[in-house]
Amino acid sequence: MSLFTGTASYYRQFRPGIPEDVAECLGQAAPSRTGGRRRLLDVGTGTGLVAEALLGRFDDIIAIDNDADMLVAAESVLRSKLPESTRLLLVESTAEDFVPPVEWKADLVTICRAFHWLDQAAVLVLLEDQVAPDGVVAIFGDSSFWTATSPWKEAVRDVIKSFLGEERRAGSGTFQHHNRPYSEIMEESPFGQVEEARIPVHRTWTAEDILGYLSSTSFAAPHLFGDRLPEFETAVKERLTDFSEDDTFPEENEFLIRFGRRSRR
Repeated sequence: MSLFTGTASYYRQFRPGIPEDVAECLGQAAPSRTGGRRRLLDVGTGTGLVAEALLGRFDDIIAIDNDADMLVAAESVLRSKLPESTRLLLVESTAEDFVPPVEWKADLVTICRAFHWLDQAAVLVLLEDQVAPDGVVAIFGDSSFWTATSPWKEAVRDVIKSFLGEERRAGSGTFQHHNRPYSEIMEESPFGQVEEARIPVHRTWTAEDILGYLSSTSFAAPHLFGDRLPEFETAVKERLTDFSEDDTFPEENEFLIRFGRRSRR
């Protein structure tokens, strides 16, 4: 069972998308192709937020995820927005099991908000044969509600803990923390030449947005609460009233992008 079983509709509606500044940074990092097709491999695509943001910058896109419901949601959105000359292939697969078409090599691999779920070193080794010689691997994401430090987010996290326990949930189990910086892991991989970019982002949430976002996560998915879900939602709304009189909750966040390239010889 996927860690995100039952969350696809919430994920598509309430997960923040990829800002234009982030999409521009990703697009510029990948090599250009004069007269050739520019290829994108999006790993852990979910409902296709990254692929959607990069439409028009790549004309041959493969997006993979191991959750069939997520891919259905991605298909419903991406297909209608696809430029006429762009090819899109959605594949139900884990990153560890994915095999691209013969001779297909990515110019850019994107792994957004998903690297912590992967066998990280193994996936980077597998990508050695899936990425063009001058291609780039981009591992990136912003802070989730669980790790953020703003007062209202901390309050929401406390409510979650009061219902589900102190340890961060991950579906039916608990989240296994990775203590090593991603840059170190990348530096030991075939893509050991690593550069970082940081792009700030400002958002404003409502209580409905926050509850929808939580329903899209592995640590607060609706099924985890069982018949206590209405009680949990009421508790979150009541706690949030301590931080806003007009149902607006500002967030200052940041996308950290790590670009990995093969070391120059």
